[in-house]
Amino acid sequence: MAQRLYWDRYVGPDNRWRTDWATGGRAQPPGEELAALRGGLGRPAMDCPKTWPFYITPVDDVLALRDQISDEQEAEHGALALFGLHQQSQDAPMHRQGVKLGQALLALRRSGKFSEEAVDRRVATMAGATNVSALLVHLRGMVTQLRTVKQPLDYTHLMADIRSWHCVERRPAVRRRWALGYQAWRSQ
Repeated sequence: MAQRLYWDRYVGPDNRWRTDWATGGRAQPPGEELAALRGGLGRPAMDCPKTWPFYITPVDDVLALRDQISDEQEAEHGALALFGLHQQSQDAPMHRQGVKLGQALLALRRSGKFSEEAVDRRVATMAGATNVSALLVHLRGMVTQLRTVKQPLDYTHLMADIRSWHCVERRPAVRRRWALGYQAWRSQ
């Protein structure tokens, strides 16, 4: 059986906590695991030993021989750290399949918690990031705001977006996906 991404270990396909068969209760991520994931915020992939047990992306042997990390590993690292931040102190799962970043940011804009203009500016700044490190810094701020309004996000899809951001030619497609979800407010 293939390994599950961290959030999929706890959140089922119905977007609810999986059942802990030992206790019969919810299988929520332990606080110490979420703290370990948050330890990766602002740090390069593989730089935080406490996060190592949570990676499932295989090591690229050629890159490893050159002491380099793959784009896939960096994307998984970023998504894990952001999930650890987002899920902190939340009772409901903050990973929800099908809720892409643009849709989640639209819900943030509509929440009334922050001014629409401020959210618009932050989203535009994030979408204008010129490298993955800058993108992750901006995503950290956006995820903090999403946590404030308890808005879930599809972390598997976010991980794919981060992976795509490594390739300059793929960024426009990612931006378009975000814009299509986020700009839906304009049609009303």
